[in-house]
Amino acid sequence: MCKIILEMNKIVNNALEAIKGIESQMTLMLGGFGLCGIPENCIAALAGSEITGLTCISNNAGVDGFGLGMLLRRHQIRKMISSYVGENKEFERQLLSGELEVELIPQGTLAERIRAGGAGIPAFFVPAGFGTDVADGKPVREFDGKMYLEERWLKADFAIVKAWKGDAHGNLIYRNTANNFNQAMAMAGKITIAEVEELVPSGAIDPNHIHTPGIFIQRIFQGANYEKRIEFATFRQQ
Repeated sequence: MCKIILEMNKIVNNALEAIKGIESQMTLMLGGFGLCGIPENCIAALAGSEITGLTCISNNAGVDGFGLGMLLRRHQIRKMISSYVGENKEFERQLLSGELEVELIPQGTLAERIRAGGAGIPAFFVPAGFGTDVADGKPVREFDGKMYLEERWLKADFAIVKAWKGDAHGNLIYRNTANNFNQAMAMAGKITIAEVEELVPSGAIDPNHIHTPGIFIQRIFQGANYEKRIEFATFRQQ
């Protein structure tokens, strides 16, 4: 019997190498929840490029000068598809001036639209948003006496995620809040890039602990110099 071993080394050297192929006018998904678990290295690499006209799908738009706020400051984003954008003055300025197109989505609906994109489900129905501006132009159906909106999947040319640990095959483990949106987005990109805090040899991760199987990941690298900022710090009074 002939035994065939397939080598699936997906490691690239750094963020600059990882983002090769991303072009102006593309749609990107960027993982994380607030500033927790965002792909800091890839965002910085994009901010140092000449790429413009991006549509960015993300839970948030970063803060002024950090996260996606870096791309907003350089006018690299044409449209934001998000659920929470409350900590970014430059975002507010561009929205009010008409420089930035924005689609605000209820957070659960955003998560499910991304998950649907990764699962190959083109549309589904949710009650959130019925009777509000969110419902404008969307088909509506009644189920068991309750009205629901039809929502469509979200997919991207590139999904960029950040994990705590990964291996050469692209298997990933996220930690705590950083799992939000990263896991779903990893499945919904035509090409998915993963930056990790710790890159380990293939076989070093217990299969029972894997959150994203490597089949969804095309490129992986070990990031560096993570700041892990807090969006809005609140301190107890002494």
